[in-house]
Amino acid sequence: MRRVIYALLAFAFAPSAFADDLSWLTGAQPAAPMNVNGWAGIYIGGQVSYSSGGGDFSNTTQAPLAYALRELTLENDQQPSSWPVLGQANHSATGYGGFVGYNTQFERLILGVEANYDQANLSLTAPNSPISRQVSAGGTTYDVTVTGSGSVTDLNFGTLRARGGWALGNFLPYAFAGVAVGHANVNISGTAFGIQNPPLGCPAGTSPPCVPFSFTGTAGKDGEWMVGFTVGGGLDVALTRNVFLRAEYEYVQFAPIANLVVDVNTVRGGLGIKF
Repeated sequence: MRRVIYALLAFAFAPSAFADDLSWLTGAQPAAPMNVNGWAGIYIGGQVSYSSGGGDFSNTTQAPLAYALRELTLENDQQPSSWPVLGQANHSATGYGGFVGYNTQFERLILGVEANYDQANLSLTAPNSPISRQVSAGGTTYDVTVTGSGSVTDLNFGTLRARGGWALGNFLPYAFAGVAVGHANVNISGTAFGIQNPPLGCPAGTSPPCVPFSFTGTAGKDGEWMVGFTVGGGLDVALTRNVFLRAEYEYVQFAPIANLVVDVNTVRGGLGIKF
């Protein structure tokens, strides 16, 4: 009897080939998890993003306006080109994009390279605060007003980055650094205008005569290419051996264009497939 009881217990708790054969009756089964050696290879994916861009336009009108005024005593003595009439601009927007990369694996260490693109459509418009002053240059009096405009529109960007991570089963925390390339319309304009020898109302026959003037300088162009760097980090989470979710943060800063430095902070969520 004791042997029969032992045999029944063994049958009850042992894996059953018959049960395995009928497992399809229970519906979809959980996919096998990624093991620590499963992150190597080529992968692609799509993503949605939320980006916040910013730029300080306060020095952007200086160079183009100084060039426009370069032959005037007014510029040599008073430097109206240096008057800061534009300010800081910020803009946030949702976007979308994709990524493709390749990982190599050494035990738990993951090293790879990835290309990432974000259709962010960021646009920055600088606030304008005109400055008006009466100044003297070369023995002549001037009423001078400096004004300007500055914008960066339709900013989209991509990055090429080296990536390093540490495999923790189905989780892959990682950090990255690399180069960034952006494309946008960048338009900067500064104007200095006023009156030389400004008596009240400039009546006819004034001596010396009052002379109105206006000079404008511009910088940037539509379709401007921007180059910079990127750093950040994130987490990939394997759902199956070939499918993973992604969450990441990225900081991008572009090299100055017309003394304008644009930076972008982005958070993303994505879905990837590993081959």
